[in-house]
Amino acid sequence: MIEFLKDLSLLKRIAIGIILGILCGIFLPHWTFITIFGSLFVDALKAIAPILVFVLILASISQHNSDNKSYLKPVITLYLTATLFASVVAVFASFLFPVKIALQQTSTQQAAPQSINEVLNTILTNIVQNPLQAMIEGNYLAVLFWSALIGFALRLASPAVKKATQEIAQAITLVVQLIIAFAPLGIFGLVFQSVATTGLKGLLQYGQLLLLLVGSMFFVALVVYPIMVFFLIRENPYPLVFYCLKNSAIPAFFTRSSAANIPINMLLAKNMGLTESAYSISLPLGATINMGGAAITISTMTLAAVHTLDMQVSPVLTLILCILSALSACGASGIAGGSLLLIPLACSLFGISNDIAIQVVGVGFIIGVVQDAIETAVNSSSDILFTAAAEFRDLRINNQDIHLKERLSK
Repeated sequence: MIEFLKDLSLLKRIAIGIILGILCGIFLPHWTFITIFGSLFVDALKAIAPILVFVLILASISQHNSDNKSYLKPVITLYLTATLFASVVAVFASFLFPVKIALQQTSTQQAAPQSINEVLNTILTNIVQNPLQAMIEGNYLAVLFWSALIGFALRLASPAVKKATQEIAQAITLVVQLIIAFAPLGIFGLVFQSVATTGLKGLLQYGQLLLLLVGSMFFVALVVYPIMVFFLIRENPYPLVFYCLKNSAIPAFFTRSSAANIPINMLLAKNMGLTESAYSISLPLGATINMGGAAITISTMTLAAVHTLDMQVSPVLTLILCILSALSACGASGIAGGSLLLIPLACSLFGISNDIAIQVVGVGFIIGVVQDAIETAVNSSSDILFTAAAEFRDLRINNQDIHLKERLSK
């Protein structure tokens, strides 16, 4: 059996873990010890991810020269544009299929931001956080900032020091690969925990809202993002899209953490032969600002409250909601509670009281087991998708063959 499993690809072993997790969750829900596998896997990824990002960026920048491509500008443009498009899709979908929800008082333990200034202030404050504390808390804005600064300083170091940083980066990468090898066991525990403790009962009364959220996210991932990629690489985008969904979205769906999925995305980028000095910066940055799924959640949940209260919305206000949701989503990772606690900020645009907005947040927590999982899958898989597309675009412009089939077969 061990030899059989070793011969299978990682994705097939993950599929086996998913099936076993579902079966054990249904028939053996009292076997709660299984959940430890999921907790250990996610905690290990979250623990190593900040160290990996810090060391890789530091090593890349310290050895960077003017001939190396970073692709950072087109990638950031893609991230921000995709987040805005996702918000627009959510707004259109919410007006085409208006959903009302039964609001009930649900308290949360965290305070929601009250203005866009508060969101921006949080982002800027997080950038200069103590680097050690940032790695402990998974604050990737600060990790990016300090690793880049130290990397620039190390460009003046001796070749021996630069070589040492590169070897440390390779060692950390090997540790990450070892942790990812246990992904089937970790996902087995995560699926078991979800099926055994949550089930589907709590989601039935909010089925329409959940369907609208999931449908919007699927449309963005399978229609909007592929169109954007096509205009970059001028080839059929779906092989690359499905490759990213299969290898990045599935792990992200079960870990429900963009931070935990950074090592997986970096491994995929390496397998595709992308430039390390580029993806070591763009992927952790994407986990911070590429938040299309979060923008969909904020817009959809806000407009669900609007429809429930039978409010009339002007086109101008709708446009402002799209922009506000996109900007807020980019700051979601820097705020406790993520996208859900940014809903009151968007609701304030329509004059909806904070008491009602917090009830909407409560509804979000109820459906969060599915909503947050798919949101993370969309966000994280598009990080690697846009990183690859930006580099492939550069190859196309310079009349170089992308060799897409060869890259995706690895």
